[in-house]
This record gives sequence, structure tokens and C-alpha cells, in this order.
Amino acid sequence: MSVLIKNASLLKGPDLIFIERGFIQISDSGIITRVGTDQELGCMERESPSILDAEGLLLLPGLINAHTHIGDSIAKDFTSDPDLSSTVDPIIGIKRKILSRTDPNYLRVFMRNAAISMLKNGIVAFADFREGGLDGVKLLRRAVSGLKIKSVILGRIEKYFEPSSSYSNLNSGTNGSSIDSSALTQDVFDLLDVSNGFGISGTNENTDQSLIEYSRAARNYCNTSNLETKRLLAIHAAESRETTTLSIGKTGLTEVERSIKFLQPDFVVHMTQATDKDIEAISANKIGIVVCPRSNGLIGCGIPRIADMMNNGCLVGIGTDNVMLNSPDIFKEMDYIWKVSRATGAHQISARDILKMATVNGAKILHLNSGCIEPGRSADMLLIDKKHVDLFPIHDPYASIVQRVSQGSIRGVMINGEFVTENS
Repeated sequence: MSVLIKNASLLKGPDLIFIERGFIQISDSGIITRVGTDQELGCMERESPSILDAEGLLLLPGLINAHTHIGDSIAKDFTSDPDLSSTVDPIIGIKRKILSRTDPNYLRVFMRNAAISMLKNGIVAFADFREGGLDGVKLLRRAVSGLKIKSVILGRIEKYFEPSSSYSNLNSGTNGSSIDSSALTQDVFDLLDVSNGFGISGTNENTDQSLIEYSRAARNYCNTSNLETKRLLAIHAAESRETTTLSIGKTGLTEVERSIKFLQPDFVVHMTQATDKDIEAISANKIGIVVCPRSNGLIGCGIPRIADMMNNGCLVGIGTDNVMLNSPDIFKEMDYIWKVSRATGAHQISARDILKMATVNGAKILHLNSGCIEPGRSADMLLIDKKHVDLFPIHDPYASIVQRVSQGSIRGVMINGEFVTENS
């Protein structure tokens, strides 16, 4: 049934223009058909079969969590002093050991809990770098089955070095490859049949040829299922000084340079240690960036230079990264960015731009028909109580959303025009 929402404050379009009192018309297929001010309602009210009076509510686009690892939600705060290599390194990290030793059914329950947590916190879509190869992707699809949250599942081939080996054999040729490129073809197409693309751990775990094979497989994939034909390519890049130094020392190129040259990804994750040249190259190649500042800060990798990225014309989204390190809460991520950008005293980022990162930009990066309130978009929205004790009075809606909205002030989450509960 089509719905007319009236008397709402809302953020309209890709620029998140604030409207004090407006309306949103939603078709019975869950698509926004009209957005405007209350003065533009005309006779629509008489013609609408269902009307929602949103007096006292602020409607904003649903949040997009553009990078997660929810498989490790069984290991929340497992280590009290995490660092990159010992915690999440795909070869020697404790995370890999935990995932390999956990019963899949037990793991599925915790992944579902993480997805429910995201829904409660206003996240309408998430992208996950799913470990475990083909079985790992299938397990996550089962975990979120029946939930309305939109998932972009990016798989990977689990043919890394043995934990007893080191990175010392890495070079830009075919020797020392962590992935056997001759065995890629069948593996990758099996994976692409059930996933939305590849979420590759990093260039240091791959030879040039492996990255090329990944790229070819994704670009040439012919859809045989009901999933969208387009397959995304994403990779972690320039997260730490350690991985950056290793790449340059062994190949003469930064991780970003190798990613662009051999993989040509749709987006890269982290960029915490990216050079000016890296940032310029990402912008020139129109590659998206997903930053995860809380995670980077916790494991001591630094703070991504988001303002520099934006000033160079980069499209920047936000992710919460590993659940073992962080809660999958984009409101906390936005608040962290808002305050750290001021604490560093470099280039400050506006609250509106931060909110765009968590909505409009994330949807663009993941190729989702979501992220903003405008005709033709899916009706994926949050309804915020303007008079909640933590918010009232609202003088700057962007600042209030970024640093004051929390689960307690969310009065409803809508996906595809339908209100969702934690179990739907």
C-alpha cells in the first residue's frame, strides 16, 4: 500500500537539504515517488490511502555501514591490547585461528546478532568482507536470512600462506604467491555465484598475477543467479606503516599503487597511511574509499586524512570494521570523526559532510539505490524523535545527528517502505 508521510522534518536529496516541515510519498513497491514541503502537498492527502503524521520526527536516510567483518563478533574484546598483526592479520592473526576453530552454527548466531544490532542502530545496509571462502559467504547469507537489512557480501579465496610461513617470499612475480593463480578460475566463479564480489585482504597476500585474475573474473562474470550482475572489487590498503613498508620494500610500489595497477578496485578500505600521491591516484581513478577511524585508532594505525581525501575529490564512505574491535554503530563512528577532526587541528570536516559519508556516499560506493531521500530511491529511512532528551532543542540538525543521536532516539527504521523490527 502506498504511504504519505506528512508534517515531518527531513533531509532531502543527495545534499541533505533540511526541510522543517515536509512530506514523502512512497509507492506500494517501497520506492519514494515525491518529496517536498507541506505547502506543496495539494490534493495528495485526499488521494493517499495511508497517511503517517510524522509531527515531532526528523527523517533522515538510513545509514550505510560500508565495511564490516561481522564473522568475528564471537570474539568481542578478546584481546585487551590489540594490534594489527597479532589480532586481524589474515595469516598469523588470532582472528583467523578463532574463526577456523568455531562451529559454523555457533558463528551464524553471532553474525545474525551483529546484523540485528546494526538494524537497531539505524543501519539499513552493510558490506562485509567475509572470510571462509565459499562456505563463509553461504553462512553469512543464512545468518541474515529473513532480516530486511541489505547485505553486500564480498568473499575471498582462502588460500593463504601457512601460519608458519612469513611474508619474506613476497615479490611482484609469481613466486611466493599466497594464492595459486592457476587454481583461481573455478574457485572464483563459484564464489561469485553466491556473493556480491571480492573483499580481498590486501596486496601483500597476493602476487600481481593473483590480483589480475581477481579483476578479470569480476569484470567478466556472467550472472547465472538472481543476484545483481555487477560484481564489486574491494581491498584493504595502506592501513598500517608495517604493511606499507612491506609493500614498498618487496615490490617498489605502495599497496595503493599495486591495487590500482593490477586490481583496479571499485573501492579501497582504510587508507590510514596513504601518501599524498596515493590519495591523488585514488581520486584520478574514481575509486571509492571507506574509512574505519575507530578501528584504526584502537589498533594504533593512526587516523585517516579524510579532509585531504575530500579536498582531492575522493568519494569517502564509513565502515565500522571488525566487530571484535568495535560495535557496528555508525553513529559512534560519525561522532568519533567529528571530534577527532577538530582535535587534530588539521582540516575540519563539516557535520553535513560526515553524514553524507554515512549515507549518500556509502550508497554510491556500494552501488545501492539507497542513501538519500529523493524520488526513485528505495524508502530506506530513520525516524528520529526531535524531542528526545538527548536532542531537544535541535539548533543544527547535522551536528545533532552526528554527535547526539543514538539508538534511544530512533523511533523507527524503514527499509523499502516498510518498518522493520529487530527480527525482520
